[in-house]
Formats: sequence, structure tokens, C-alpha cells
Amino acid sequence: MSTDPEYIRNWLRISDSITTSGRLTPGDPERLSEIGVQRVINLALDDHADALPDAAGLMEAAGLDYVHIPVPFDTPCDEHYRAFADALEASDAPVHVHCIMNFRVSAFLYRYHVEACGMAEPAAREVMEKIWSPHRTDHMEVPAWRAFVERVGQ
Repeated sequence: MSTDPEYIRNWLRISDSITTSGRLTPGDPERLSEIGVQRVINLALDDHADALPDAAGLMEAAGLDYVHIPVPFDTPCDEHYRAFADALEASDAPVHVHCIMNFRVSAFLYRYHVEACGMAEPAAREVMEKIWSPHRTDHMEVPAWRAFVERVGQ
């Protein structure tokens, strides 16, 4: 197995089967494939300045299954979360989840860890806060994300 590409923005290995990051660059799909990733879930919007151009085509060329769930940063909703959980659970193979900064992903995985995996809330919060916390004022505070994570278990 190759080394994790930790130079990718806000790279984080959650487990043997889940990695996360911020934006990807053109060579990253091949690098993800080299470390065993088989599915990529993208939560970013295509029109963001840092979005990977032709992400679907690059993922296909690298032999990766690609799921795009565009989540507007100012309006995450439970439908986005359900689509994310479904996409994550639809694969037994290693999955990489990314957005632009790994903020959306961190919040989604926080809820997933508590709601789907039964992880204790403090442990799930610790994983999320390795990248970002929508609760802490020393991070970029966004009320919509604070509300999104506070709906955990509802």
C-alpha cells in the first residue's frame, strides 16, 4: 500500500476504509486509487473556484466510483446528510470523502459516527474537531453548520 497523500488539503485518515480531505487537484484521483480508494464522495459545489474541473471524468479515468452530493455551504440539510450516508454505506470498499476545506465532510462524519455507528458523541466531536468545529469561535463559525450538527440523533 502506498503512503497517504498527506499534502492534500486537510487530509485525514479516519479508518482503513475511510479517508477525507479538502479540495482535490488533477493528479489526486490516481493517487487515491494507488492507496486503495475505490469510491470518492464529493460534497463540494462544482462552481467553487477550488473545485476540481471535470471531477467525474478524472475519477472515471482513475477507475474510481464517483458520487457527487453538492452541499451549499450556507444551507446544509438533512436530505444532503441522508444522501451522504447512503453513498457511504453503498460501498464495502475504501471511500474517500472530500469537499473544499474538509469542513462539510467533518460535520457529516460527526453525525454519521453518532447516528449510524453508535460512536459516543464526545469521541465523534473529537474526530470532527481535528479539522473544524462549527461550535468554536476560533474556527470559522457558521450558524447553519452549528444547527446541522446539533440535530445529531434527531
